[in-house]
Amino acid sequence: MYEERPAGLAGAVLWRRTAEPDDRTSRVLPDGCMDLLWWGGEIVVAGPDTAAYLSEIHAGDALMGLRLPPGTAPAVLGVPASELRDARTPLSALWPDRLVREATERVAADPGTALERFATDRLAAAGGPDPVAERVVAGLRAGVSVGAVASALNVSARQLQRRCLPAFGYGPKMLARVLRMGRALELAWGGTGLALAAADAGYADQAHFTREVRALAGTTPTTLLAA
Repeated sequence: MYEERPAGLAGAVLWRRTAEPDDRTSRVLPDGCMDLLWWGGEIVVAGPDTAAYLSEIHAGDALMGLRLPPGTAPAVLGVPASELRDARTPLSALWPDRLVREATERVAADPGTALERFATDRLAAAGGPDPVAERVVAGLRAGVSVGAVASALNVSARQLQRRCLPAFGYGPKMLARVLRMGRALELAWGGTGLALAAADAGYADQAHFTREVRALAGTTPTTLLAA
């Protein structure tokens, strides 16, 4: 069973997954986000992913997470996203023991509320999200080209690449691909036909959409919709 709700932190989502008896593997799609997980009694940092992450789960397992919008987690953690790409990393591998112990004690008492408060406090102490990262995400989500985003920010393509790596874990072209797939799948899950969803999200055609989903999610749009 999976459930989620908006978190108090802008753009963040608090979610919970409890494995059903027939669950074996959970396919986590790349979405540009990073998550703080309460997993097996410790805080674990997830993502950012460049391909689907297959998580082994067992009946009765419970996992809680706070999904942070693209570009936010590095400010919360004080660690560049590029160092965490395609990985699930215990907080204990990133922070000193004392800080990890304090954070773990807070979250263990009330995982959902504490994960939100932990992220909110850390983000406030860091001065908030990176405003440049927010503008990059807004532009790419709206379907603006990477070149146009760079021009709007008055930076070169190389400078934009350098700004994106610590914020998102990869460059703007990869982020654009991930966000575009998310737009198309959201439309399809909402009932829009695959061809129209592909066109509305900016793909050349449905075949282009299918190739990108295979590359990023490891399966087809039809299989994802059925699941």
